[in-house]
Amino acid sequence: MTEPTAPPTAEKRDHAYTHHGITISDPYYWLKDESYPTIDDEDILDYVKAENAWFEARMEPHKALVDELYEEMKARVKEDDSSVPQKDGDWLYWTEFEKGSEYKKFYRRAVTGGDAVLILDENALAEGHEYFRLGAFSVSKDGRYLAYSTDTDGSERYTARFKDLQTGEMLADEIPGIRTSLTWVAGGSAVVYGESTEQWRTLNAKVHTMGTPVSDDVEIYREADESFGVSTGLTAQEDWLVISTGDNETSEIRLVRADDPTGEQILIAPRQKGREYDVDVRTVDGRGTIYVHTNDDHVNFRLATASIDNPGKWTTLIAGSDEFYLSGFELFKDFYVTEGRLRGLDQIQLRSYADPNLVKPIAFAEASFSTGLSDNPEYDVDKLRLVYDSMVTPDTVYDYHVASGELEQLKQVEIPSGYDANLYKVERIDIAARDGTLIPVSIVSRKDRPKTGPLHLYAYGAYGYAVPPGFSSTRLSLVDRGYAYAIAHIRGGDDLGRNWYLQGKLNERTNTFNDFVDVAKGLIAEGYTEQGKISASGGSAGGELMGVVLNTNPELWGAVVAHVPFVDVLNTMLDKDLPLTPGEWQEWGNPIESKQSFAYILSYSPYDQVVAQDYPPLLVTAGLNDPRVTYWEPAKWVAKLRELKTDENELLLKTNMGAGHGGKSGRFASIYEVAEEYAFILWQMGAASSSQAAGQTRK
Repeated sequence: MTEPTAPPTAEKRDHAYTHHGITISDPYYWLKDESYPTIDDEDILDYVKAENAWFEARMEPHKALVDELYEEMKARVKEDDSSVPQKDGDWLYWTEFEKGSEYKKFYRRAVTGGDAVLILDENALAEGHEYFRLGAFSVSKDGRYLAYSTDTDGSERYTARFKDLQTGEMLADEIPGIRTSLTWVAGGSAVVYGESTEQWRTLNAKVHTMGTPVSDDVEIYREADESFGVSTGLTAQEDWLVISTGDNETSEIRLVRADDPTGEQILIAPRQKGREYDVDVRTVDGRGTIYVHTNDDHVNFRLATASIDNPGKWTTLIAGSDEFYLSGFELFKDFYVTEGRLRGLDQIQLRSYADPNLVKPIAFAEASFSTGLSDNPEYDVDKLRLVYDSMVTPDTVYDYHVASGELEQLKQVEIPSGYDANLYKVERIDIAARDGTLIPVSIVSRKDRPKTGPLHLYAYGAYGYAVPPGFSSTRLSLVDRGYAYAIAHIRGGDDLGRNWYLQGKLNERTNTFNDFVDVAKGLIAEGYTEQGKISASGGSAGGELMGVVLNTNPELWGAVVAHVPFVDVLNTMLDKDLPLTPGEWQEWGNPIESKQSFAYILSYSPYDQVVAQDYPPLLVTAGLNDPRVTYWEPAKWVAKLRELKTDENELLLKTNMGAGHGGKSGRFASIYEVAEEYAFILWQMGAASSSQAAGQTRK
């Protein structure tokens, strides 16, 4: 194939639509394959492939830098690594990576001793596939059967399979087209799952009895509202099956006995718009108490209890707080745990069933960190498994001994090529947004970095997801080249509580974009960097963020990377047949029904707001099989940018032809894509290629 000498130009084809009296021209509409999810239009495929060829041609001269970065990043990964074994019933379970392998192996051995037994090998399952992702992984309570699901093209449609762990034999049972967990019920003789509709929605829960045809599976719940999604799980004592349905702001939950999953269901409380809740059940001497985590009377949630006999009557156990954001809870035999955030920092608190005023927080020394409960599968425990990291502390696994309060470190991720935390510093500062709101920013840099050097700014800002100030070994490849790496904890996430999220959604969505821009300007004003020396990145909804700030403030950025960016917001929210659209109206607004929502989304939708102006260098990624942000969103956006931008800066689009929303799936294949991203940034920002930390020794 001849190497291209110019970027591809997408043909413009007349297309327009009118809503609420407003007509929108969309000349790149044709890049959406009308037969989607089948993508077989040759014109579309030719364009996407041409963009990929242009990406390869432009990156080829920088392959040595990509390879250098990749080898650096790979050298920080312990190739023959394993997780800390965890007890579940009669077995200890753990995972291992072998040297050179892309995927994990799952092992177990009896608590009483004996040899390790390989129960699942992702590498074998991935063989022959360009993409592989393990979905559900669930062992029956008696340890006899393993249920797991796999996706081999990135489409997020999984196939469930089953293995007899006593004999090692694969069972004939196979369930295609699921998107959910696999929940063992009926003493390990059946599993509960949810089917995926053609639009990637899960609207039901079904019971599959092992050894019977899938066609005989019994549906135990069906949701009528297509904007809701159904999921299932077990309570802490595994005696109740929890059937949950809801959207981004409303919940409804039913319980049914796990030993009789087709039996009578108990509705906890009927759905009320805007009320979210989740539940667990504690049974003592045959009497069940429901614990309810809900936002019904405080935006930061409260914890309440109810009798199993009167599930809708909730009595406050822990009142909602303006200061403490109660994000979740977990029940154990002799105590329970609440998790949340205080002043934006993660909290883990042990609490007494007997004395609601007795609170025992787990303390950590660093000023900024990320922590939470890890895998704690058993109900009767005297220690808790925790995970912890910070922007300078690698991922660490602890056991917290409940009686003594001792934190026992079990493992810290090893950096084989060497890592000295003393070379780096972490700062957490506040920068005022244009409306006066203080936006927290977490920053890591080398102590010897010039203060006005280059800086990379990252954020997400949607769905109430708080970007944790955690550790990244790949990030060191920028930091060791003189970059500061900053995370802007902007509104739209729930970093500072639920209101922080609410102030960045629906009709307040533009707060998210303004916060990011104002943080960038504030970092310049505070002397952390200079205009044009900021690179920025974000993915999915964070890619939408990149699209907006490129349109509004192109002069700020030296280079931008937008991963699977949600940039065709208006068109997507107008298409109720797309996989996720009905469930997304609570996040973005419904422009089909509301003229105000239509106009508001139009005012910031990155694709619709591209104008004739100079844009900074931009790398865009996409996945052909992505059901979350469909491939045509970044394709249309890039096509329009190529048409209208008035500069000669790089504009590259890379579409993974065999992957979905998360990019390539193997641990090293995914690292290579990070190396490409960083090489693009370093190329465009003109930074030195060699790492300052090349001579580091292991601490």
